[in-house]
Amino acid sequence: MKNKITISDIAKELGIAPATVSRALSNHPEISASTKKKVKAVAERLDYMPNKIASSLRSGKTKLIGVLIPTAEHLFFGSVIHGISNLASQHGYDVLIYQSNESEEFERKGIDTFIGARVDGILVSISKNTTNFSHFQSVKEKNIPIAFFDRTNDDLEISSVCIDDYLGAFMATESLIQSGYKSIAHISGPQHIKAFTERIRGYKAALEQYNILFDTNLIYNGDISIEAGRKGAAHFLSLENKPDAIFAVEDFTALGVLKELKERAIQVPDAFGVIGFCNDLFGEHITPSLSTVDQKTVQMGEEAFLLIYELISKKGEKTNHQKRILTPILITRESSKKN
Repeated sequence: MKNKITISDIAKELGIAPATVSRALSNHPEISASTKKKVKAVAERLDYMPNKIASSLRSGKTKLIGVLIPTAEHLFFGSVIHGISNLASQHGYDVLIYQSNESEEFERKGIDTFIGARVDGILVSISKNTTNFSHFQSVKEKNIPIAFFDRTNDDLEISSVCIDDYLGAFMATESLIQSGYKSIAHISGPQHIKAFTERIRGYKAALEQYNILFDTNLIYNGDISIEAGRKGAAHFLSLENKPDAIFAVEDFTALGVLKELKERAIQVPDAFGVIGFCNDLFGEHITPSLSTVDQKTVQMGEEAFLLIYELISKKGEKTNHQKRILTPILITRESSKKN
């Protein structure tokens, strides 16, 4: 069996100290560019594979980030992970991904898995069914850097990155009003998640801005799913005073609305307007194409990694929790362009 190539083998071939090779491979700033180039060329020729376990024991870091997502079914989270992974790779980190399946139980298992893997930091988007947050407090108590993205909870005083959900909801509702729709309903998401409470708040603010009376009958409590969109639309259409537009809390809910309206032969956008929130990939490819609010998913992923990287770098120092808020972009397509 071929012997495994070590740092000492590379050092011997180049006639330099093993410590110099180690620093060159880790891109240490005190090592010259020419030495780094020579070391990396020999390492590649000899098919050197770094011993990550030994490296982590020396440095006290595994160079692993744990990312806990609610579901892999939504392209939204895939796009955020793309942003996280790109920057993680550039900084020498690998990413472990765990899917909670929107379950508090699986979310807790994911946290335990990351702790067992000795990750350097954890990024989390909270499950829609999580109501007890003690597992996140436990991570803080273990002094493991943790940050939220997209779905956050300010009460926990954990740093986070999210879109300005209030502004995005205001923009979505306002666009329906400006398109000529008179009665706008909202299908919400679980209200223990801050993003969804902010979207209701933005919806109400837009109505108030345009002197439209808020009607509690025009709120349907959904669970961010296609089925919630269908049920919400059916509920609103059963009312005596029916709305003529719906702002859905996210794009899959909006897709459910469109499906229900199509089955009832209600014309979108002439008779009924629909707008979602996320800018998931399918939205521009369906008929009618879906108006929505872009959440800057790749940028959110990049900002999430930069945040956790900073927290890892400052581990042990007393730091205030941070809130990094991205500005949303309104995407107007066919579903809300009233003729």
